Parts: sequence; structure tokens; C-alpha cells
Amino acid sequence: MSIGNSPDGNPPEDERPFEDDRAAEQPSIGRALRQARVEAGLTVDDVSNATRVRIAIVHSIEQDDFAPCGGDVYARGHIRTLARAVHIDPAPLLARYDAEHGGRPAPTPAAPLFEAERIRPERRGPNWTAAMVAAIVAVIGFVGFTVVKGGDSGSDAKTQVAEGSTPTTSKPAPKPTVTKPADPKPSDSAIAAAPQDKVTVQVSAPDGRSWISAKDHNGRLLFDGLLERGQSKTFQDQEKIDLVLGDAGAIQLHVNGKEIKDEFQPGQVERLTYTKGDPEVG
Repeated sequence: MSIGNSPDGNPPEDERPFEDDRAAEQPSIGRALRQARVEAGLTVDDVSNATRVRIAIVHSIEQDDFAPCGGDVYARGHIRTLARAVHIDPAPLLARYDAEHGGRPAPTPAAPLFEAERIRPERRGPNWTAAMVAAIVAVIGFVGFTVVKGGDSGSDAKTQVAEGSTPTTSKPAPKPTVTKPADPKPSDSAIAAAPQDKVTVQVSAPDGRSWISAKDHNGRLLFDGLLERGQSKTFQDQEKIDLVLGDAGAIQLHVNGKEIKDEFQPGQVERLTYTKGDPEVG
């Protein structure tokens, strides 16, 4: 009779070897990111400066606390950004996050009304420059005709005619003031005719909603909030516009009258800088 075996010859339950717990062997998302950062010789400050993710959020993610991210979309974007900064593949981390938090968020279909609005023909205002040129030419012609007609009256008469015509040349001057309407929120046509001495950025959300932040060249906050589906915001500055897109895949950009065709992924956090002239991504 053998000791420690059950009647059927198998070892008792208490003496069976424990099964390998593969999940326990794999480090958590935060621990994997922290371990990769240490192996890369980077500090939390280094990662924050490289990704522009706040230091507090980096610390929270490394402790597997995703609440400060503000939602699953932003958490996935931060995980992807941090993984790339410490030179590891973000895909396994994102898959694990989705498995632990109810799956990946479904993309929202594009809004057809926005597509129709985007192709509307541009409306043009009156051409005040041409009107000014025509008025000046008419005045110069009238003065010349008057001077020639009064040539027989001597130099005094010519002087009087010239002096009398002086007020008429100044009459068209107030006209350009009519062409200065204040438009704090330029429309699509204003974006298409964006002034070259400024940078004009239009941010639209045709495919869903996204948190965005915009600052001018002085660091002054122009907007910080949620852009709902179908909404758009337009920002202008003399030098540059700094943008942070919480879900770049849901955003469409027009910069200085040109559409930005970068293929941003859903849930991807992007930090962009645009200046005057051709669009340049910072």
C-alpha cells in the first residue's frame, strides 16, 4: 500500500504541482512601460519632454492608474505615445488594455453634412481694390482735363484748378475702411483666402468628438475643451498656433487654406505646431 496516493493511483489534490500562471508572469502595462524606460536610460522628465505628456500622467500610467487620462480613448493614445518613446511595440499593451477595459472603442462614421459643407463654393465679396483704382483713375483724368482746358488762362489759373481739384482726390480715401469687417470666427471661405501674414488653423470633428487645446505664439490658451461631432473651431495668430489633439483620428485640419492629409489613427494623441506659409508640423 502506497502512502500519499489516492485509490486510483493519482497524487492527492494538495500534492499536485501548481499550474503556470502566464498572466502573473507578464508585467502590467504600467510596469512594462516603466521597465522599458529604465532600460532605455530615460527619466520620467525625459519621457514627458519627448512626448509632451504631463509628468503626473506618466507617473499614473506607470502605476496602472489610467483615471487621470480622461477616458479610454485618451488612455490608449497615451499608452501608444509612451511605448514609442521608450522604444517598445505598443500593440501588445493596447491589446491588454482593451481586454482589461471592455474592448477597443468603435469608430464613429463620418458626418455627411460636413462633407457637403466642405465642398460649398467660395463666396466672394466686392472687389474694393478695383473700385479704388477706378476712382483714382477717374480723378486723375478729371484733373488732367481741367488743367489742359484752363491752359490759356495762365499759370495762376492752372494753380487754381490744381488746388481746386485737390479735395476731389481725397474723397475715395475713406472707402477702404468699409472692407475691414471683424470676423473672430472665419468661415470656410475665409480659411480658403487666409492672409499670408498670419497663420490660420481650422479644426473640425467630422468623424466623432475629441478634446483639443490651442495656444498662440505667446503661450496664451485660445481654447481647451471638447469638440463635439460636426463642430469646428478656427484660430489665428501672427506667428504660430500650437495644437494638442486628444483623438487625432476624429479631427480634420485646414491650415492656411490647405487641407492637412496626415493619416491620424483613432485614439492617437498628436501635438502639432503650424506657422505662416506652407503647413509645417511641429
